[in-house]
Amino acid sequence: MLDTEALPGLSRAARVAALDRWLAGLLHDAVAGTPVPPAHRGSPGAGPGTDGLALVAVGSLGRRELPPYGDLDLVLVHEDRPEIAAIADALWYPVWDAGLRLDHSVRSVPEAVTVASTDPRAGLGLLDARLIAGDADLATRLRTATLASWRQSASRLLPELRDLRRERGRRLGELAFLLEPDLKDAYGGLREGQVLRAAAAAQLADEPTAEAERAYAFLLDVRDELRRRSGRPSDLLVRQEQSGVAAALGLADEDQLLREVSLAGRRLAFVADETWRRVEAALVRRPRGRHRRVRREPLAEGVVRQGDEVVLARDARPADDPGLLLRAAAAAARAGLLLSPYTLKVLAVHGPPMPEPWPAEARWSFLRVLASGRAAVPVLEQLDQQGLLSRLLPEWNRVRSLPQRHPWHRYTVDRHLIEAAAAASELTRDVDRPDLLLVASLLHDIGKGWPGDHSVAGEPIAAAIGARMGFAEPDVAVLGTLVRHHLLLPATATRRDIDDPATIERVAATIGSDASVLQLLHALAQADGAATSTSAWSPWKAHLVAALVARVQARIGGTQLADAEPVLHPTRAQVTAPAPDIPGVTRAVTVGIAEVADGQQVTIGAPDRPGLLSTCAGVLALNQLDVRAAKLTVADGYGTGVFAVHPRFGRAPVPEILADGVRAALEGTLSLSDRLRQREADYREETRGAPPRISWHNHEVSGRATGIVEVRAGDRAGLLYRLTAAIAGEGLDVTSARIETLGGDAVDCFYVANPSGSPVDLRQRERVDAALVAATRGGVMPAGPDTPG
Repeated sequence: MLDTEALPGLSRAARVAALDRWLAGLLHDAVAGTPVPPAHRGSPGAGPGTDGLALVAVGSLGRRELPPYGDLDLVLVHEDRPEIAAIADALWYPVWDAGLRLDHSVRSVPEAVTVASTDPRAGLGLLDARLIAGDADLATRLRTATLASWRQSASRLLPELRDLRRERGRRLGELAFLLEPDLKDAYGGLREGQVLRAAAAAQLADEPTAEAERAYAFLLDVRDELRRRSGRPSDLLVRQEQSGVAAALGLADEDQLLREVSLAGRRLAFVADETWRRVEAALVRRPRGRHRRVRREPLAEGVVRQGDEVVLARDARPADDPGLLLRAAAAAARAGLLLSPYTLKVLAVHGPPMPEPWPAEARWSFLRVLASGRAAVPVLEQLDQQGLLSRLLPEWNRVRSLPQRHPWHRYTVDRHLIEAAAAASELTRDVDRPDLLLVASLLHDIGKGWPGDHSVAGEPIAAAIGARMGFAEPDVAVLGTLVRHHLLLPATATRRDIDDPATIERVAATIGSDASVLQLLHALAQADGAATSTSAWSPWKAHLVAALVARVQARIGGTQLADAEPVLHPTRAQVTAPAPDIPGVTRAVTVGIAEVADGQQVTIGAPDRPGLLSTCAGVLALNQLDVRAAKLTVADGYGTGVFAVHPRFGRAPVPEILADGVRAALEGTLSLSDRLRQREADYREETRGAPPRISWHNHEVSGRATGIVEVRAGDRAGLLYRLTAAIAGEGLDVTSARIETLGGDAVDCFYVANPSGSPVDLRQRERVDAALVAATRGGVMPAGPDTPG
């Protein structure tokens, strides 16, 4: 006799063993008590034995994972048993009488195979078929046939199963970020572990990793304790049960429980996402032929695109290149791709520690990741799951999967920070220092892993991280200020009278006289609110904060933050290329190259002419040099451009080659537009979709210039060439320029003048604006002779 009241208190193994013994006895009694119809007496397989009859457990009982108050999923498999209906009745009724929940079916092997090949959920359950009692050979044939059917039908069933899981995830949310998660059906829950095994059974993916199996086992333990305490078959981890479940599992408190559940759910969701990518790739119809070349497209030094993944180049040296990790991550995020799992493992095992402070190139790459917006989220999740994000930022462990109990928050602390950085990437064109905005957004709640007010605790942590990243001391101070006061504007706007002069004075006194800090705090408040929820950042709240910012701005006036790195060094010692005279040109072209932090500095001197800056920029782009800062000056008819560059693929610039390129472009024998158009076709590059911002500042003009046009746009190879060519194409000379690339955005200021000396009128300005917008979007380059550049 089964003691059903004792079942919930048993361990999973003991509970399953007790049910197996009881069910085996029920089958024996059902067969013994069921007479064979007279017409079939003596037929093969008939009689009181269990030949041609097997009781099989599927689902959680089949996996030996049955939770307290769980359903018994049973299949009575038969072959030539005419009395099967009577046996089934004699078997099922005692189960119901015992008060147990039962999901049952009676099938022959061909019937079971038909079900498994048409219904993904039924097929998923039959993959776990396990004999309880009866004909072992029949049970083996059932398992073999259903597995073969599953593999044969995988191309149709697995996409259906994927869609079912994603739809359930949309309705129930992601397990890792829910305060009251559904342990079974939320995305990243127990269902994901079962789906991973199903994909492996179809031979389209590897078996689940040891980490995934541990995460799955932990969720099973949580579900068992939840049901044991609540006394009902619920998989919803409600708040009132969390404390008791945590104590039963030996965890400190309900927050620790929720954090461990989040970590387990994130691991299962991460592995599931990767598995689905592998399955989808495997199910794509391949072209005929024995050999198919996979294109390897260079993305950065040591990093290439292979198919739909980012992998290491054959000549990459991960053990000797501390910047490779972030360079690869930046390349993946900018291209909207993911790093291959093997690449992640290689970087995790062989990557050296990051030097402190970080090399400028590493900081640059990290900013490129953050500036990629939504595309950065899955890449950063990859780094996190591989333990690489915590290696870069050890403080990250404090906030990793840390729950936030406030109902406004949709995410754990770490995911909220990443979401805030993604939101901030859409605001970088509104601030003077987008690099500081991106890092502050990522770190603004870093103090939540420490005791006390998280804003106060976070200030020194953020400052220490900023210093480790290699930011200058004034920038480190600004980062600390942003983290310390990231709640100042929204808290004041919603809790104080913003028309009261005392309110404005308090905010101004807190911030100081730096208008750029106010600008950054405003953008940070917007990013923080957008990453929290629509309730946390409503249109009305946004309006109040904007009104407060306007009043404080009027009170403090405006000063500028110091320029970001890289800093140009016009007097740095150089290696100079020979400068032969050009026929018909009075002064020769010179090219000098000096080594600076994070790359090289190129100085190009040439006779001034319309489009000179565009010519220089085009030659640099053609030689795969990313321009990160530039300044052009003209004196006595001779132009001198100083460019901070970084080789895209690690090849240092050669002064003779650059000088020859500039000379050929000036002579008209090198068509930069055609060559760069071909270069872009060879090296595809994704660009951010946010529109560019173009503004004019004529009131700040002095000297020969009659206008200043500022362009903020997503950075891309050849952008400087396109912009300057567009300006020259509208008949304007660039008399001086200031170019900065911060994060993923270029912030370029051009001092322009009409050759006639007349001001830039409104109609000409509109034409220039249209040309610049087209240039930022990859518009058609000038054709024919490169007169503009």
